[in-house]
Amino acid sequence: MNKSSILSRKLKHTLLSLSLLVVTHISLAQQLEFNKNYSDEEDKPWEEMAAELPPAPKTENLLPFYVGPTATQTFAIDSKSLSIGTDGVVRYTLVATSSSGAKNISYEGIRCASFEKKIYAIGREDGSWGRSRRDQWEPIVRSKTNRQHAALSADYFCSNLTVVGPEKDMLYRLKSGKTLTDDLLRE
Repeated sequence: MNKSSILSRKLKHTLLSLSLLVVTHISLAQQLEFNKNYSDEEDKPWEEMAAELPPAPKTENLLPFYVGPTATQTFAIDSKSLSIGTDGVVRYTLVATSSSGAKNISYEGIRCASFEKKIYAIGREDGSWGRSRRDQWEPIVRSKTNRQHAALSADYFCSNLTVVGPEKDMLYRLKSGKTLTDDLLRE
């Protein structure tokens, strides 16, 4: 080989190496810029927002919902209290009525992401609230009787550990009695 072809070959290798180095540098710079602007929500620990207690429920705002054939009480949600917090918790006032007419009123939350429930407060006869002594997140139980939390989460609020729709969609499902399962069967 002559000297000029050797130099030409070395020049080609040098230019190729230099080009690869420039491309790598540009790619690394773009990745760093992406990482700087990217906020990975999953890395942040979940924080519950403070729950504001709603006014006492009014009979005309109650939306009854089906719990199951073995339920020993009837259940309804106060439509005016239903909200989805920035923390992903669906909050609502629940009214449970026994066959004798006794009512239990509670302000509660369902966290779809963990399939848990929490009772924030218990309603008093005078329309005020008393803080719940069970102010902890608890797993939702899918029992056969009085499975109100399982019904709310699975039928109206959550799917695949995700909140489904804004409040107006949830209220529509509760008013119409059309569950999330009904929606899936229509698709």
